Amino acid sequence: MRLRNYEVVSVLGQGAFGVTYLARDTTLGRELAIKEYLPSSIAVRENGTTVLPRSTDVAEEFVWGRGRFVEEARILATLEDATAIVRVYDFLEENGTAYMVMALAKGETLAQRLQKGTLSAREIDRLLNPLLDGLEQVQTAGFLHRDIKPRLGVDARSALPCLGPAYSNCDGSGQQGTFSPD
Repeated sequence: MRLRNYEVVSVLGQGAFGVTYLARDTTLGRELAIKEYLPSSIAVRENGTTVLPRSTDVAEEFVWGRGRFVEEARILATLEDATAIVRVYDFLEENGTAYMVMALAKGETLAQRLQKGTLSAREIDRLLNPLLDGLEQVQTAGFLHRDIKPRLGVDARSALPCLGPAYSNCDGSGQQGTFSPD
C-alpha cells in the first residue's frame, strides 16, 4: 500500500482500534511508523483499502472518531519538546480513514526490561521523569493519557508511543477517543 510518499512495508501491530504499520518515507529515505484509524467494532475494510463504518447506525461515531484522531495527531505534532512522546511527522486522510505518521520507536519494552530483573533507582528516574514531563505537556494540551502499560518502550524518546489514540478530552465534555494505542 502507498500513501502519498509513504510506502507501507509490513504490519507492526493491530488492536481493536487501529493498525500500526512499518513504513518507508520514499522522499527522505527513512523508516517510520504509520497508525491507521480502524476501529474494528464500528468499521470495516472494503476492497483491501477503503475503510467504511459497519452500518449507518455507527457512521456518526466513526466520523467523530476519525476527526478526533486527526485533531490529536495535529496536537501531538506540536509537542516537539516532550522527550517521552514519539514524534508525529504528518497526518493524512485517505481511503475513508485517517493515518498518523510517526517516528519509528525501536528498543525493548518496559515489560521486556523487567524480565531481566528489577530496575535501579537511577533507571527508574531516567524513565519516569521524561514520562511525567510528557504526560504534563499532553494534559496541558487538553488530553489525559489512558493507556500506560509495561509494553511501552523504555527509551525516553519512546516511553509514550502513539499518545494521541490513548487520550480522552479534558474539556469537561466527558467524550473519549474511540481508539487505543495498540
